[in-house]
Amino acid sequence: MNTERLTPDTIRARKNPTEAIVCLTAYTAPMAALLDPHCDLLLVGDSLAMVLYGHSDTTQIDLDTMIRHGRAVVNASSRACIVVDMPYGTYENSPEQALTNAHRIMDETGCSAVKLEGGVDMAPAIKAIVDAGIPLMAHIGLQPQSSVKEGGFKVKGRTDESVQKLLADAKAVEEAGAFSVVIEGTVEHVSRLMTESINIPTIGIGASPACDGQILVTDDMLGLTPRQPKFVKKFTNLQPLVGKAIEEYANDVRTRRFPGEEQLYK
Repeated sequence: MNTERLTPDTIRARKNPTEAIVCLTAYTAPMAALLDPHCDLLLVGDSLAMVLYGHSDTTQIDLDTMIRHGRAVVNASSRACIVVDMPYGTYENSPEQALTNAHRIMDETGCSAVKLEGGVDMAPAIKAIVDAGIPLMAHIGLQPQSSVKEGGFKVKGRTDESVQKLLADAKAVEEAGAFSVVIEGTVEHVSRLMTESINIPTIGIGASPACDGQILVTDDMLGLTPRQPKFVKKFTNLQPLVGKAIEEYANDVRTRRFPGEEQLYK
């Protein structure tokens, strides 16, 4: 197997691929090591705010935390292109703020690229980052960092006005220099239309099989999270397996069956 790390340019070149681009989230070194041989791109997503830290949305995570997790994933992987999310409050104020924090992420994690949410409104920030030589993945459609002000996670593309905005966002992030774009929580035929309308790869999550790649939150597809969105397919259900292992451990400790002779140093 080729162990040379994939780059943003590698991903960009895979528009209309025969084999779709495989992406998953990774937050920790052990999980990154498991995912790395199978994935083209690993996203250190701000979804870790909910998955690992128990917050109700993705806005409650800071830059230092994202950098620590990003460094762990980079250190534990060797093949996948590693992208780190720019968290809420670190890029929206100005292109200068966005560039400063993008530099921090790249310098302190060694990742391949950064990702931020937004379309037309964030095009100046995307351009500033890309012009400085930092590869960037965009994120349009349902934008989790905006869910609080929008009153929840709402599917996009249900009205003509929404469709036109989405198409404008897709074109704007492409023109600003993004090497790829995540389309989340968007009506299927609109996601398909967006994919056909731009020349950079689209990565779908609750979007369309026509997207150039797909991504899921790893803990969702492994059945480790209590509630999953409609777009998640559970490829296994680890919750009961983990629960059973912990129950057996607890019983062995209580009854002094663990540690046994084979776990002791003589």
